Amino acid sequence: MFLNTLPDPILINNQDKLNDLVDTLSTSSLVAVDTEANSLYAYQERVCLIQFSIPENDYLVDPLMMDDLSSIGFIFRNPKIEKIFHAAEYDIIMMKREYNFTFKNIFDTMVAARILGRDSVGLSSILHSQFGINVNKKYQRANWGKRPLPSEMLTYAQVDTHYLIPLRNQLKSELITKRLWELAKEDFRRGTQVEINEQVKKPKSCWRINGVQNLSQQQIAILHELCQFRESVAEDVDRPLFKVISDKALLQIAVDMPESLKELERTRVVSRKQARWIGEGLISAVQRGMDKQPPKQSHSKKPNEEILERIKRLRQWRKTKAKRINVESDVVLPKDLLLILASKNPQTHKELARILQTVPWRLEKYGDEIIDILQRVS
Repeated sequence: MFLNTLPDPILINNQDKLNDLVDTLSTSSLVAVDTEANSLYAYQERVCLIQFSIPENDYLVDPLMMDDLSSIGFIFRNPKIEKIFHAAEYDIIMMKREYNFTFKNIFDTMVAARILGRDSVGLSSILHSQFGINVNKKYQRANWGKRPLPSEMLTYAQVDTHYLIPLRNQLKSELITKRLWELAKEDFRRGTQVEINEQVKKPKSCWRINGVQNLSQQQIAILHELCQFRESVAEDVDRPLFKVISDKALLQIAVDMPESLKELERTRVVSRKQARWIGEGLISAVQRGMDKQPPKQSHSKKPNEEILERIKRLRQWRKTKAKRINVESDVVLPKDLLLILASKNPQTHKELARILQTVPWRLEKYGDEIIDILQRVS
């Protein structure tokens, strides 16, 4: 199927058009949604486009052209309107963080495909297998923050929601036929409750850089200062960290400890352009690190041996169960619930029910087996 047969999307780039769109979407029981962000091109990524589709039309909302998107929030929090996403987590986190939206009643086509045991759950793969559509991935890593957006990028964005409603209909029918609809519904509900761990971007810790464990204390102190410097530059010029200088380059500079631009150039980890741009700042960071102690590393408390054993047994059980029904193991029991079960160690069905109250299908299906595993470990 050729994508150039799609009708032109309707661009929403002012408040009046946005208000009209909300009125239109409010009358639809099914609304497909997606977002595009500029995460590869900005220090703090932003939502740069929000796509909506209903059976009649496709809409592209340009949030960079408007000051107030709060009216859209009605659509997302309205339980009478089912919002259809593919891989909803990132979209929901972004919109919660930027607009403080709340979400009710979603259908996630990727989650549905995983529950059904599909081998490939990317949207392009599913669209090809379900509808014979070949999606050009050229704009997956494009800069959605630039304006104006070329027509090819607008079409790419349109495709992400245009087929979600018929895809949802097919997947839902299959879920019902296979008696997996209740399982899907509880995962859709969990998807709306995803939490934002940080409202403001936190600096990347030097302890997260691969290879830091091989450095001396002095070199770690230098690496910390280099990371701090890179963070300030990235924020000032609004670029992601890797577009200022790579982790690998910072690590090598910390190892070599250059004291001049000439010595920095000898490391061969910075280009001439980088040396002219941030070379002096890198040397200053090295010098600061020479006079400081390394930062303290925060350690999460290690679980005791009993908890580790319960984690091991639960993982073995869900892996075996998942293999029998041809799904990924976290479809049987999500990681967060597995860790809570291992930590709290419920020994009765009443205790287990309190922990698994958000996943009643799994409680009924696997409750006895989970209790049996935990009782045998205790």
